[in-house]
Amino acid sequence: MSATLASISYIGAAILFILSLGGLSHPETSRRGNVYGIIGMAIAVLATVFGPQVTAAGYAWIVGAMVVGGSIGLYAARVVKMTQMPELVALMHSLVGLAAMLVGFANYIDPAAAGVFQGTEKTIHELEIYIGILIGAVTFSGSVIAFGKLSGKIGGRPVLIPGRHWVNLAGLLVVIWFGGSFIQAHSVAEGMTPLAVMSVIALLFGIHMVMAIGGADMPVVVSMLNSYSGWAAAATGFMLNNDLLIVTGALVGSSGAILSYIMCRAMNRRFIAVIAGGFGTEGGAPAAAGGGAQPAGEVVPILAPETAELLREAKSVIIVPGYGMAVAQAQHTVCEIAEHLREKGVNVRFGIHPVAGRMPGHMNVLLAEAKVPYDIVFEMDELNEDFPDTDVAMVIGANDIVNPAAQDDPASPIAGMPVLEVWKAKTSIVMKRSMASGYAGVDNPLFYKENNRMLFGDAKKMLEEVLVALIA
Repeated sequence: MSATLASISYIGAAILFILSLGGLSHPETSRRGNVYGIIGMAIAVLATVFGPQVTAAGYAWIVGAMVVGGSIGLYAARVVKMTQMPELVALMHSLVGLAAMLVGFANYIDPAAAGVFQGTEKTIHELEIYIGILIGAVTFSGSVIAFGKLSGKIGGRPVLIPGRHWVNLAGLLVVIWFGGSFIQAHSVAEGMTPLAVMSVIALLFGIHMVMAIGGADMPVVVSMLNSYSGWAAAATGFMLNNDLLIVTGALVGSSGAILSYIMCRAMNRRFIAVIAGGFGTEGGAPAAAGGGAQPAGEVVPILAPETAELLREAKSVIIVPGYGMAVAQAQHTVCEIAEHLREKGVNVRFGIHPVAGRMPGHMNVLLAEAKVPYDIVFEMDELNEDFPDTDVAMVIGANDIVNPAAQDDPASPIAGMPVLEVWKAKTSIVMKRSMASGYAGVDNPLFYKENNRMLFGDAKKMLEEVLVALIA
């Protein structure tokens, strides 16, 4: 393939990637967006493999790597459950960071590239390598820690070392210092020392950064790491002089940054505050001292048949799914209940909080898997005004996103965070295994309100009992 044809292919692939992002912005066009992305990536890979920069001797290595990587991808796609998608996404981000690191080191020690750049061009190229490895290392180690937190292998409680901000500042100054040493190095051997030191510091910073972020901020972390992986890919594109990698990385990086902003706004949080850590504690733990007033009142439990009776008599029902639904894999049963109620003329809608679950769009993905119609799935802002006219608001495994303390208690750690106002419905039903607090470690006054009922137990099991009682 000629260089001109390869460039045209890259332009076509870039356009398809832009269309893919546009399609993924709405559930009804997301399938089409995925198809655009697949076609664009196929074109990009083929144009690279058969482009002028790859010789015939390298085809065997490329095919072998693609077979291995493709096999792993196919295996993961078949065996990974939808509830494991957040940690899988984090793991994929780590691979992007690792690839950026390896490409950076390979590009620096490549003898063929030694005499290509001279003077200012050499300085710029080495700066690209340095920054690319830096971003890649932070992305790699941070994503590995995020994977551990999301999969439960690492606790959700933030680890805050004394003077952590000064430690971060010291690390940044050291990275800048060694960056100057790297640029001034006269040989590859001389430059490897500052490059290695920077890589270690960047890896440690990625670990420290994500360990300091509490479990309640994990959706922001996932979108943030998505952005980092995009910038790592863009830096790799500059290293390799590959326009498509630069464009694609910039698209991913900017879209991830925008998504992080949306997540932070949905939690009434500043992005810098999230990176600094300190919000959110391990699931089920009490909030820190002074973290808000303790709720008062009496919890009123309810059984599955009584829940079914309330749903049967309702004219309007809003279902609010949370991570508990994902853990119990109850989305299919929820869909069956919604279908049955809609057949009886009940106005059933789903309310999705932007940070519900463990990654952006987590609940939307689960509901789409269960074939819940897109037209009855609404964002928080679209439904909050409707709760006073709703007969039953059913909360399935959610906690922090329906906590009235966010509005009523200025001392609460989640004060000011926009929430779904389910307590304004005539009756709210909260499904939980126990009275433990949510992932943010903040107790929920909703449980004690007069119009609230608690349906305790495994979400899937209890919903199946509700469905049986509804049909009977």
